[in-house]
Amino acid sequence: MLTPYRPEPYVNFVEPEPRQMMIAALKTVRGQLGRTYPLRIGDKQIATDQKIASIMPAASETVVGYVGKATREHAEQALQTAAKTFKTWSRVEPQTRARVLFKAAAIMRRRIYELSAWMCFEESKSWIEAYADTCETIDFLEFYGREMVRLGGPQPVTPYPGEDNEVLYMPLGVGVVIPPWNFPLAICTGMTSAAIVAGNTVVLKPASASPVIAAKMAEVFEEAGLPPGVLNYCPGSGGEIGDFLVEHAQTRFVSFTGSRDVGLGIFARCGKVTPGQVWLKRSVLEMGGKDCILVDETADVEAAAEGIVAAAFGFQGQKCSACSRAILHQDVYDAVLQRVVEHSRKLTVGDTTSEENLYMGAVIDEAAYKKINEYIAIGSKEGRIVLGGGQDARTTVPKGGYFIPPTIVAGVDRNARIAQEEIFGPVLAVIKAKDFDDGLEIANGTQYGLTGALYSRDRFRLERARHEFHVGNLYFNRKCTGALVDVQPFGGFNMSGTDSKAGGRDYLLLFMQAKSIAERL
Repeated sequence: MLTPYRPEPYVNFVEPEPRQMMIAALKTVRGQLGRTYPLRIGDKQIATDQKIASIMPAASETVVGYVGKATREHAEQALQTAAKTFKTWSRVEPQTRARVLFKAAAIMRRRIYELSAWMCFEESKSWIEAYADTCETIDFLEFYGREMVRLGGPQPVTPYPGEDNEVLYMPLGVGVVIPPWNFPLAICTGMTSAAIVAGNTVVLKPASASPVIAAKMAEVFEEAGLPPGVLNYCPGSGGEIGDFLVEHAQTRFVSFTGSRDVGLGIFARCGKVTPGQVWLKRSVLEMGGKDCILVDETADVEAAAEGIVAAAFGFQGQKCSACSRAILHQDVYDAVLQRVVEHSRKLTVGDTTSEENLYMGAVIDEAAYKKINEYIAIGSKEGRIVLGGGQDARTTVPKGGYFIPPTIVAGVDRNARIAQEEIFGPVLAVIKAKDFDDGLEIANGTQYGLTGALYSRDRFRLERARHEFHVGNLYFNRKCTGALVDVQPFGGFNMSGTDSKAGGRDYLLLFMQAKSIAERL
């Protein structure tokens, strides 16, 4: 009998045992750097001539691992293998498919420190960010497995005299899963496991910046008993195989998490019917945000400042839910800004694979490093840099990696570029609002609508925000990051995507279709 689902608990790395477990895991992983991971198509592990090198962000001379780089021929092979396997996997009982997820969750729970350590190396996550990523991975597996058990049988319908009526949820077919690099285990596993537990087969094209942890996930699924061909691990470039996979007539659906521009391209390609295609492709898209925390004059100033700092600079601001705009009522603007700067000065930056348990690591790669610094230069013209941006000696960072200290730009106009464009780095724009109405207008004044938070003690403002603050995930008197599976189902409005609500009770339905069956008695 299944126990009720509960989110996986975190540990406190101040305590001796978790700290020592993490240090030991980091040592173990360090000894495995530089290995090569082949493609996985059906029951074959395929070595390729070309490789993708996964570079350590905090030490750009270090290669975390090499993965096979798929060609179009490999992508075609993966699609055809997935299509063939679908005929058998789709007929496997939902409870059996769910048990594969439960077994994978148990394996990951036993390896939680090791998997977390891999993300410290490959993505420069802090210890707690990496651990939370692995916890969320386990949550997705446990929750989606239970959801498939719930949805796997006949669904309720209104009885009708003389007939036996039922509705069944059926899998769609072959799906292409394109996950992001920033939650390289949790989102990758969540997207993949949702599709496969629903009875579909998958061609997985992991992000080129995080392919090693995706290979580890594929190994776990194999150990958990997932049949060959259900999950086909197929790294490669977007130009070489990404568009090919999305446009292919065999592809039934595309599940994507990443940037707005890439998501829009996938959305458009899914809308085109190619020769031999007999269905309308389904797209499940999560495309980022320009999220904010709004603070009114009734708020707890200290709590608001702490929430802003955590949401803006956790994992170097590289979350689609990160607070990149702090919108402060004019009466508390100076007080909140002062506390945000004070707290941000204390954040430690460096290589998170050391024994120091640092708060921030490096940004993901050289391209991100250059892009973020370009935005900081823009911000210096659009406002006043009060922390970071090379203006404060106390924010110096180590050499050898792509480190950017917390950067705060005050006095930013609501229509400035750094207030409108997704930066995806540790850059916070601080905007002054005349009153609550003005603050709400600024909050809603972007093309995105993913997450947002309001700090206020005014009950009626909180109630107004429930209806008028236009985001998919809204938080009151807490930070705007850190959604938990089935506690805060995740997905946003407008250009933030299709509001897919990952980790919610309707998410698996995106990977299935309903069939109504009636038999005359």
